[in-house]
Parts: sequence; structure tokens; C-alpha cells
Amino acid sequence: MELLHITSLRRGPDADPASPHSANYDEDKANPYPELPKVLVSRDGTEITTARMWWTKRRPEIVEHFDREVYGRVPRQTPTVNWEVANTTREMDGGVSVIIRKLVGHVDNSGYPLITVDIQATLATPELAAGPVPVMMEFGLDPAVMERFRAQLEARGEKLPPPPPGPTWQQQVLAKGWGYAIIIPTSAQADGGAGLTRGIIGLCNRGQPRKLDDWGALRAWGWAASRLLDYLETDKSVNAKEVGIEGLSRYGKAALVTMAYDQRFAIALVGSSGAAGAKLLRRNFGETVENIASTAEYHWMAGNFLKYAGPLTPKDLPVDAHELIALAAPRPVFISCGSLKVEGGWVDDKGQFMAEVAAGPVYELLGEKGLEATEMPDIGVSLIKGDLAFRQHEGGHTDGPNWPAFLTFANRYFKGTSPPALRHSAEATR
Repeated sequence: MELLHITSLRRGPDADPASPHSANYDEDKANPYPELPKVLVSRDGTEITTARMWWTKRRPEIVEHFDREVYGRVPRQTPTVNWEVANTTREMDGGVSVIIRKLVGHVDNSGYPLITVDIQATLATPELAAGPVPVMMEFGLDPAVMERFRAQLEARGEKLPPPPPGPTWQQQVLAKGWGYAIIIPTSAQADGGAGLTRGIIGLCNRGQPRKLDDWGALRAWGWAASRLLDYLETDKSVNAKEVGIEGLSRYGKAALVTMAYDQRFAIALVGSSGAAGAKLLRRNFGETVENIASTAEYHWMAGNFLKYAGPLTPKDLPVDAHELIALAAPRPVFISCGSLKVEGGWVDDKGQFMAEVAAGPVYELLGEKGLEATEMPDIGVSLIKGDLAFRQHEGGHTDGPNWPAFLTFANRYFKGTSPPALRHSAEATR
């Protein structure tokens, strides 16, 4: 704030509808800045009418805006990552024999030995696959954190809720003959402002605070996913041309940012990502710019982003979420949400839908299809005929109920291996 010459920021709304500072959930008040930046008009007013103009003129402009004002710049040179297979096991999962590798990405810290970064990840592939398989990569929760949470609940006589019935998303992926990877983003960069002088951001800055356009945690998590993709490109069991990225909530934001910046990722499932993800920042519904700039979340973003919750407003942002989605074009993106009744309005399902609709012209310019509808669909209706897809399920803050629809969508792009050939016991194959 001192670097920006800002003395105060606007207070963000509360998620609790009973709070006197509750977020707006009235659609009549949701669009104070209805005019969005024109995705196919360059800064000098030139209309973008060809794919070449998009790639050479307009897309670089949009990337520069996001780099400088929103998510921050990744350093031109980042440390190398040396991946180690810590251990390998064979397990049965949903009737499929699976090879599971625990991976550790050791980040070179020779330039600043006071900070150590070891990226934690898992790769699972069907043991009897006939060849390299597609892989869905997920931003996952740190198992150690979950174990501490479980212990805290047990100390209070409580338990974690049981998992929903039916196959897990991993089992659904394996049943198609695909593999999955899980990366722990917080092993690369902590999810808190105090961690900005540590992790990969701190390592690159040699333990010093960030400059105003330095990267935040969302870009750092995306960087870590890209480094895991580097490893997958060397693994003969993986078809590295068919690797997707998935995440929920703050990791849904990270999944969309990753997809936008790294064109090697083939598809994305973006779950309940809200503001700084797929939701239009110009919308006043649920989570807002002020929440993202607060002490709880500012570390996700570039320092420059704070000024849009201070002297400037969301109207002054040079870009918005529809342009972030457009950066993924022409690759397929599936936006997933829960219901307004159960998940609530914090992530602003309609704002995410509107952003997808507004990104459609870029897909069409590049010869693909945007969303198949321009009106918000009913809950449970899958819009998956285009290269942009959208679905609300009836549940809460989870991607779970939308995985089957996503896999139907993804099946158009990923081939995989015939599932029946994979259904053998690990013991028999050995």
C-alpha cells in the first residue's frame, strides 16, 4: 500500500447474508459496470478480425494487462526443478490396477540456500494401459493439513463428513483408461501473505518483499503445475499432449490461470472459482474485488491489484474474467458450479456464465465454438456441445457431481485406453 501511495482500502462484503455488511445477492443491483472491455478490440481501437491478429496483437495485450495489474509477472528466469520418484506402489482402485508414484520436485536453491522448495505431487496411471494415457491434474489439499484438521475434529468429538456415494473422480478417470495427477500447490507457495518472502516467490526474490507487478500465489501455483507438466512430458506412461488441469474454489482460480498462461494444458475443469477466477470482477454479486484485495486474499494477486479496491474501482480494470477465459482459446474449458440454494451466491454462478458467453467470440474467431446458449441454463443442464462448457449441479461447494458431465465433454478431446482391458488385479499382473 505504501508503494501504491494508498492509505486505505474499501471493506469487502461478508458471505453471511445475516451480516450488516452482507454481500449483494440482488440481481437488479449486480451490474453497476455492465460494459466489459471489448475482447476483440485492441488498445488502439483496431478490430481483431483474424486469428493472426489475435495471436500477434490482441492476446499479448491482454496478457500484459493481467501480468501488470492482476496476477503479476513470473520472473523471466526461475530455478530449475529436479523431479524425484520418491516411491512407487501398485494398488487396486475401483477395479483398476494402478501404478502410483509419489513425486518430489526439488527446486534449485543454489542462488539463495536459505529457502528450500520441494513440490509434492502424485501420479497414478493404469498398470495395463496399452500405451501413453491422458492425465487429469488436480490442485489438491496438503494431506498433512487435512490430517491436522481431522485430529482437531476428533479432539472435539467430531468427524469429517463421509465421502459422497459412488466412484471418486479418480476412479471415474481410471475407468476411462486415463490417469490422474495431484499437485499440492502450497508445497510450492504458501497460501498466506506471510509466505510471500518464502516459497518459490521468496526464493526468486531472495527473501525480499515483492515489487508491485511481481507474481502472486495464483501464478506461483500455476508455475508449479507447469513444472509438473514438464515431468509428465518425460514419463512414457503419459500422453503429455492430453493433460488437463482441475481445481475447486481458490484452486479453481489457479486452474483457470494455469490454463490461460500455459498453452500445453489441453483442457480445464474450473470449479466454483468466483472472483479472480471465472466470475466477472465488474459484477457486484457475492465475492468482490474488495474481498480479493483484503488481508486474507491479497497474496493471490499482484500488488498493483490493490488499487482497484482503493482509489480505483472494478470499472477501471483494463481486463476482466471473460478475457482470462479467452486466453485459453481454442482449448476447451468447463466451468463448474453448485446451486445458489446449497452452495450460495458467493462464487456468482451467473457472473461466471456471463464471462464464458463473452469469451465466445474469441473461440469462434479461432474456428471453435463458444457456449451453446446465451441464457443461464437450469440447474443440472449440461451445456457441453461447444468448446466452452457450463454446468450447475444441485449440491454445494464441490466439483463432484459435475465430474461425469465433464468427462463426457472431455471424451471429445481425449482418447485414452479401452477401460475393460484395465480391469485386472495387480497381483495377477505381477
